[in-house]
Amino acid sequence: MASPGSIAYPDRFYAAAAYAGFGAASSASASLSRFQNDVALLLYALHQQATAGPCNVPKPRAWSPVEQSKWTSWHGLGSMPTAEAMRLFVKILEEEDPGWYSRVPEFNPQPVVDIEMHKPKEEANILPASTNGTSSVPEPKTISENGSSVETQDKVVILEGLSTVSAHEEWTALSVSGQRPKPRYEHGATILQDKMYIFGGNHNGRYLSDLQVLDLKSLTWSKVDAKLQEGMSDSAKTAQVSPCAGHSLISCGNKFFSVAGHTKDPSDSITVKEFDPHTCTWSIVRTYGKPPVSRGGQSVTLVGTTLVVFGGEDAKRGLLNDLHILDLETMTWDDVDAIGIPPAPRSDHAAACHADRYLLIFGGGSHATCFNDLHVLDLQTMEWSRPKQQGLIPSPRAGHAGATVGENWYIVGGGNNKSGVSETLVLNMSTLAWSVVSTVEGRVPLASEGMTLLYSNYSGEDYLISFGGYNGRYSNEVYAFKLSVKLDPQSSTKDQPISDTTSRVLEPEVEISQDGKIREIAVDNADLKNRNDEANEQLLAALKAEKEELEATLNREGLQTVQLKEEITEAEARNTELTKELQAVRGQLAAEQSRCFKLEVDVAELRQKLQSLDALEREVELLRRQKAASEQAALDAKQKQGSGGVWGWLVGTPPDDSDS
Repeated sequence: MASPGSIAYPDRFYAAAAYAGFGAASSASASLSRFQNDVALLLYALHQQATAGPCNVPKPRAWSPVEQSKWTSWHGLGSMPTAEAMRLFVKILEEEDPGWYSRVPEFNPQPVVDIEMHKPKEEANILPASTNGTSSVPEPKTISENGSSVETQDKVVILEGLSTVSAHEEWTALSVSGQRPKPRYEHGATILQDKMYIFGGNHNGRYLSDLQVLDLKSLTWSKVDAKLQEGMSDSAKTAQVSPCAGHSLISCGNKFFSVAGHTKDPSDSITVKEFDPHTCTWSIVRTYGKPPVSRGGQSVTLVGTTLVVFGGEDAKRGLLNDLHILDLETMTWDDVDAIGIPPAPRSDHAAACHADRYLLIFGGGSHATCFNDLHVLDLQTMEWSRPKQQGLIPSPRAGHAGATVGENWYIVGGGNNKSGVSETLVLNMSTLAWSVVSTVEGRVPLASEGMTLLYSNYSGEDYLISFGGYNGRYSNEVYAFKLSVKLDPQSSTKDQPISDTTSRVLEPEVEISQDGKIREIAVDNADLKNRNDEANEQLLAALKAEKEELEATLNREGLQTVQLKEEITEAEARNTELTKELQAVRGQLAAEQSRCFKLEVDVAELRQKLQSLDALEREVELLRRQKAASEQAALDAKQKQGSGGVWGWLVGTPPDDSDS
């Protein structure tokens, strides 16, 4: 029989399609069962592309995940030419089954209709039958890679945990088991070793103290019976953890910290607790330095081996905008006095770190308003700045949650004192450009305040996980958002031939078998070498542009420095002149002070003379009175003598001769 290489296209493709099970619907399931699910899905997509052209049919409904997977696989090929789809179909079949052509009795070179890809319920546990009717272990497949042979074994991967989320860039409510935690908001959350821990929070105005954990592998909730260890010795007593809300959970190593938070009986300063998952115990961390004042609603950001604490609301409802850093190696607090204009006092904001250097603060609220401003703190120079935001500027909000994935900062939820925010935003922290990733409708937990948002890399996929919140109702729902790297399929397939090293082009999807088991269809990604080169070139161009911008900035700074030096010289000259004038004025002032002293002496002498004149005037007045009295006495005596002479004459007394 002739080799497959001797058959020209498209007959070679139709022969391969007939062998793979696309020739007769009755035997399609049996034929495709020889291949792994990812290979079967890829062969289906390539066959559709080769026979029907690019996918232009509507996407199936969500309740048909198998059809969704097939549609996504086909749609992912974009506008791949028919000839390339045929060649890639045959190439993949030859990799999976090198001797396929020798087992093809005949083939129909005409296109066939679509087939179903469901497998029998017991297919996952039944081995292929041998020719004598007994079960046999599947034979290893030989796949040629650059001339070498690699032995592989058929394998069915059972999807579990977060891998059950099939849709990309959409929020999906997770189906969890176990007893759910009490609905809450303003709780703390963190992920450690594929487990999401939830601690504390607020429910109907009451603070909570329970520690709940969701296993991301089994999506099962369980409660941790955690105790607070009092003291540092092995024989230390244990007690219950105080209920709190508005705190922050931060993972570090194989433990996590609970920082700050509102409590019923607040302390004077921030309390730092450490939880050890191995012993299931909390312990109070002893810190050094001057700790910040007690607060809640702050942001706590892990930067290297330090925790950066900003803002919040103290126990007396006073808003804060102070900055503190806790060194996790020495457990020492540092009160930072940054330069520049800091953000206004606020709480319930979001914070993130970019490039281990820049602290970003977004949104938050005061007692009267909400913010949508973006502030950046350079942790090397400790200088605040408020850069210009690009793209669609978000609306004011507080109580939102954020999580970073690479250089992207995702923001979910929050409110503006009127309603919850429904969109999921992403900020590129390099360009400071905002964009909307997704929008939810209705009164759903994702449009809540006080929720938490975490990032998890599970089985090679990136996920955002949200929990809790309050939007008029308290929530205990868990939502997942599967992130995807958006590739342009045309860039890797169009206008270039399919080489022997071409990879398979499809995105991961999920298929559900008839018995409800979820299986992974792990299809390889496209060849990303060209994309990496383009990304490197773009990065290099960006670095060159940044270098040129920095050089221009340095030149401007140099000119400003020269101008400042000239201004300093002029200021020093003016200062010298002013110093001379000041000395002259001081001399004049000393002369005036001397004259004033002399005048004061003269005034004192005049006052003494004036007092002497007053005494003389009093003496003169006294003499005048005495003179007047003497004159009055003499006059009275005269009058008396004159009256005595008349009476004497009348009585016959002779007048005194001396008086005559």
